[in-house]
Amino acid sequence: MANFTAADVKVLRDRLGAGMMDSKNALVEADGDLEKAVEILRLKGAKGNAKRADRSTSEGLVAAKVNEGNATLIELACETDFVAKGDRFVSLSERVLDAVAAAGVDSAEAGNAVPVGDSTVEQIIGDEAAVIGEKIELRRVALIPGDEFAVYLHKTSKDLPPQVGVVVGYSGNDAETARSIAQHIAFANPEYLTREDVPADKVDAERKIVEEISRGEGKPEAALPKIIEGRLTAFFKQVALLEQDYAKDNKLTVAKVVADAGLTVSGFARYKVGA
Repeated sequence: MANFTAADVKVLRDRLGAGMMDSKNALVEADGDLEKAVEILRLKGAKGNAKRADRSTSEGLVAAKVNEGNATLIELACETDFVAKGDRFVSLSERVLDAVAAAGVDSAEAGNAVPVGDSTVEQIIGDEAAVIGEKIELRRVALIPGDEFAVYLHKTSKDLPPQVGVVVGYSGNDAETARSIAQHIAFANPEYLTREDVPADKVDAERKIVEEISRGEGKPEAALPKIIEGRLTAFFKQVALLEQDYAKDNKLTVAKVVADAGLTVSGFARYKVGA
């Protein structure tokens, strides 16, 4: 008979969130050795995680944290909204965000490697996934530079944690307008800050498309350059933040609103869960 107590079972349950019978069985298999029982449960959890590796993670949450000189935005993904709104998943997201933000990393790959005590972010996510019984992954991490920051986290359902997250890095003193810009980004979903930031190959591809469309419409040859540039301008208004019409007043561009407020936007990130 393995030598262990009810207190040992409770320690296992508290540390790993395992069920009572799983904890007892692990202690029996480990002949009462608590640390060995922990490893047994973790190994079983890892095997379960491997079986879930190909599952899709379309639910989850976004979270942000501001530090001096930068801010971090993450997306932590899971399989179901039931898990996404659970205390255990939300608590995990807080631990992951704290670790990733403190390390100042700018990718999910680097975020997963961040140490957390004697473990790593990837390992603590794996441990929780084993307990919860769903695939969980740190899908995205953004690091935004700036002197000041506006953070906007939007709930698409009152029963769920934030599903859309925006962080704007800026300099200036108008925090209200900066937050309004963050809300605009959540709605308009720009990909770049300025038209100059749009990759040249993407611009070239769009130019070829609008030229083909314009020629197909039978536009006069002499008018084509102006028509093509006009359609490229419309393209930039879709993808570049400062080119866009301001969501709260479409008679103004975001660039105009930012300039009038005395702000300079240094960068932004926007994540939507599952998108």
